[in-house]
Amino acid sequence: MATKRVVIIGSGFGGLFAAKGLRRSDVDVTLISKTPNHLFQPLLYQVATGILSEGSIAPATRDILKRQSNARVETGLVTGVDTANRILTQRFHDEEKQTPYDRLIVAAGAGQSYFGHDEFETFAPGMKTIDDALELRARIFWAFEMAEVEPDPAERARLLTFVVVGAGPTGVEMAGQIRELASTTLVGQFRTIDPQDARVVLIDGSHQVLGAFGPKLGAATQRSLERKGVEVVLNAIVTDVTADAVTYQPQGAEQPVTVGSRCKVWAAGVRGSELGALLAEQTGCELDRAGRVIVNPDLTLPKHPEISVIGDLAFVPGVPGVAQGAIQEAKYVAHRIALASAGRPVPEEPFSYFDKGSMATISKFSAVVKIGKIEFTGFLAWVAWLFLHLLYIAGFKSRITTLLHWFISFLGTGRTERVSTNQQMVGRLALESLGQKVTGKLLRGEKGGTSEPRTTA
Repeated sequence: MATKRVVIIGSGFGGLFAAKGLRRSDVDVTLISKTPNHLFQPLLYQVATGILSEGSIAPATRDILKRQSNARVETGLVTGVDTANRILTQRFHDEEKQTPYDRLIVAAGAGQSYFGHDEFETFAPGMKTIDDALELRARIFWAFEMAEVEPDPAERARLLTFVVVGAGPTGVEMAGQIRELASTTLVGQFRTIDPQDARVVLIDGSHQVLGAFGPKLGAATQRSLERKGVEVVLNAIVTDVTADAVTYQPQGAEQPVTVGSRCKVWAAGVRGSELGALLAEQTGCELDRAGRVIVNPDLTLPKHPEISVIGDLAFVPGVPGVAQGAIQEAKYVAHRIALASAGRPVPEEPFSYFDKGSMATISKFSAVVKIGKIEFTGFLAWVAWLFLHLLYIAGFKSRITTLLHWFISFLGTGRTERVSTNQQMVGRLALESLGQKVTGKLLRGEKGGTSEPRTTA
């Protein structure tokens, strides 16, 4: 049978595992991604808080796939999909290129959702990219540095108040690590301020933290966070975010509450990649409220069996937006393509997700794990979390580097990755001089990526 051209969009878990799943198939695989790296997104918060370097969690995709002879990697932003002629249009800087396909796997992921308030992004970066993590690292550590020399007590208090919006795994992990920084890592390093005086406020609109983990683990996590000094605010909707404050409306209260803060983190909500809207325009497929593509039970698009959508961009009932979901979907789609390319019958069975459990860290030596009906917390949960995340980091070198960083950070109090530079600000100013205001959307190549420039705190 003639070799088929399989094009994969995205180098996250879905895209990478789809490519790997076709390594023994008689197909030509082209993986196109906006970045040349495979990002291990679950550990972004550790980059932001100085535990890991960005290179540890973002190995080069080319390096990962270098031994797969039927795969090639191209860096570019997909700007058009001609479904009638099965041709993609991609852009890399000022160069445009067209790539034909026989089968298309869209694993473009999702971005941060600000629930209709994109202006919040200026003051509260999300946690979806390396750029986000490095910017947050600079904001967090520089908040302490600026507080050390700030003569005004009110401004010093704002600098030492950190607000995290969203109490899912990312928000919980981020709040816990900032609290740990203030309580252990930075203690004794300043002469004017006491880092332990820092406030960490975690805000969520639901009635518990880690809602997907159930009430027992949610309550245990909240108790653990509060024992460590994190202020947990539930049943509260954030209504405004400015350079120096976050305002939220508690459920049942008449008046909103404003928390003065110069450093905010947004970890609430996701929205599908702009590629979802492009597919909807080209194919007539439907999107859910978060911009995710509603797919068939076999993960293909209605009326377009040659196109599969997987990972965070796909809306599949019962499948959470976690790495395991994307990996299982990728393997399922790759297997079906491999069978078809070999001329073998493809079974009619729909995709079925197997829940391998959920886990999140609270702080050093403390985590929560839920595997079916089994729930446990504490040190054993933390060890399980370490082992599983180390297992899924791509590349032997990245695993060893990550393990060494963990050894240094967790057996002591230090953080080896506290460096922040002016590189991102210089890049923003360079683009602004060309007439573009830089936001996370523009950096990701998405529509609507122009706004006022971000402040430095």
